[in-house]
Amino acid sequence: MAKGDKINFSTPSGFPEFLPSEKRLELHLLDIIRRVFESYGFTPIETPAVERLEVLQAKGNQGDNIIYRIDPILPPNRQAERDKSSETGSESRALKFDQTVPLAAYIARHLNELTFPFARYQTDIVFRGERAKDGRFRQFRQCDIDVVARRELSLLYDAQMPAIITEIFEAINIGDFLIRINNRKVLTGFFKSVGIAENQIKSCIGIVDTLEKIGESKVKQDLEKEGILEEQAQKIIEFIKINGSVDEVLDKLKHLAQNLPGTEQLSLGITELETVIAGVRNLGVAENRFCIDLSIARGLDYYTGTVYETTLLGHEALGSICSGGRYEELVGVFLGEKMPGVGISIGLTRLISRLLKAGILNTLAATPAQVMVVNMQEDLMPTYLKVSQRLRQAGINAITNFDKRPLGKQFQLADKQGIQFCVIIGSEEAAAQKSSLKDLKTGEQVEVLLENLAEEVKKRLS
Repeated sequence: MAKGDKINFSTPSGFPEFLPSEKRLELHLLDIIRRVFESYGFTPIETPAVERLEVLQAKGNQGDNIIYRIDPILPPNRQAERDKSSETGSESRALKFDQTVPLAAYIARHLNELTFPFARYQTDIVFRGERAKDGRFRQFRQCDIDVVARRELSLLYDAQMPAIITEIFEAINIGDFLIRINNRKVLTGFFKSVGIAENQIKSCIGIVDTLEKIGESKVKQDLEKEGILEEQAQKIIEFIKINGSVDEVLDKLKHLAQNLPGTEQLSLGITELETVIAGVRNLGVAENRFCIDLSIARGLDYYTGTVYETTLLGHEALGSICSGGRYEELVGVFLGEKMPGVGISIGLTRLISRLLKAGILNTLAATPAQVMVVNMQEDLMPTYLKVSQRLRQAGINAITNFDKRPLGKQFQLADKQGIQFCVIIGSEEAAAQKSSLKDLKTGEQVEVLLENLAEEVKKRLS
């Protein structure tokens, strides 16, 4: 860089950073999410941000368009080393784009150290090399839970997921939401029963998954482009449009299965869906929080059974705010044995961005401090420090203003940071072991004995 050239210190496109008020909101939501996860017995783990490229491409590969590859920068004298590793692929690495594939590798690495069913949560950062746009980032925090078992995994774990989603979003208080549930066996079983070839099912699922984005007419066109007959495409459209209450949809599916050929997989999917719905109800999830939506497909290759997407009612344009599903072979691809799992994911960074923009959430105060002890005169600083410490020992977040400035300026500083109370102690107050407590929200100011100060602040905070 030539002398005098300016450094571009703006953030790279798609890589967010947070102001204190935004970061405090994220931490607040993380606390809620973690508390709910742990109430169901999920335990935390952490996997590396960097994985071997072959691990990330092992199953359900998202494609090179979203995988961030990492090429080591080596000095010229090690160029041959880099060329060799590139040829063999042994050292090719990439940033993880989700938590599920790395979880599968984690289980394979620690198989003999874990207890199964293994229920874990992660709140790590993931990276996607896709085009950055409003509400979508290249770096974001994902909050995931998964349960993985050896050989068999009860469908009641699938039923727990909507209960967990409900508790989280009710605690966050974001308004009405709907958890839309489906089963991939229902979809694939129906496709087979109307004559869709095995090698066309994967592309059909991917197309159906785009229904909300591109609309019914375009879905039908895309199906026909894939070689699906017009009559078959129309049957698929009619199938995924089946609606009604949960029980009505189940009844319609059962009736349909009775009148179609080769419906073994469809019938199995319906039975699994019934079991999951019964579990959801037994866990006390309100009927208005979930439904069966046959258009929910979840495009990732590794989903094999139950799938979920959660929509914020009245704000459907925000897209899914929590999604996931069951998989049978993802972990087994590393170990060569059946290890079924089920999980959900909340893209927290994306969610916060969308909800703030929509006015559904608000940022928190820039500081966690609830009280500022103002600086009236330098010789009283020992008193200010002692009072501040007593407040902290009582569980109250307090800051001491070490800089002497006009009282009005100190009030402005506290107010700008979202601090509600200021403690004012001058010579007379110090001599009488008193203080004035000013509420910046209401403008009220009361006189309080120092020995009662913490109790008074707590009473007014509650």
